[in-house]
Amino acid sequence: MPSDEPAALTERFHRYLRDRRLPVTRQRDLVAETVFRAADHPSVEGIERNLRAAGAEVGTATVYRTLELLEAAGLVRSHDFGEGYRRYEPVTGDSDHEHLVCLRCGRVIEFANERLERMLPVIADEHGFQHAYHRVEIYGTCQDCRRRDVGALGR
Repeated sequence: MPSDEPAALTERFHRYLRDRRLPVTRQRDLVAETVFRAADHPSVEGIERNLRAAGAEVGTATVYRTLELLEAAGLVRSHDFGEGYRRYEPVTGDSDHEHLVCLRCGRVIEFANERLERMLPVIADEHGFQHAYHRVEIYGTCQDCRRRDVGALGR
């Protein structure tokens, strides 16, 4: 994500809150910025861990409520990768991507594929289905986990 993108998303969040006469608070900003600047797809627990590490005290209920507001504003998207909890990512201008999810370590890798993006609406059309949007998640084992497996076999 470009370095100026988190600030732009934060400003959009402030406008969303003000338009609805909701308070702009430091705690909401901290939660939003944690998601906007995350290199991964953090869970609520991961967001809280990052906030604690930064010395910020934000309650769990505030984290959940802020994430709900961010989703309603269209600034954050949540994902359920089958782990029993949701993960979050910012919605940016280059948000057209899919996910590879490691079943061993939980790592989520984003990828974009122009051919796939062109094919999905075509496939929908072939079945008489009007494509609105899609989400592709591929589950398997990441390269690092596979390397660890090979290393363990060699011992």
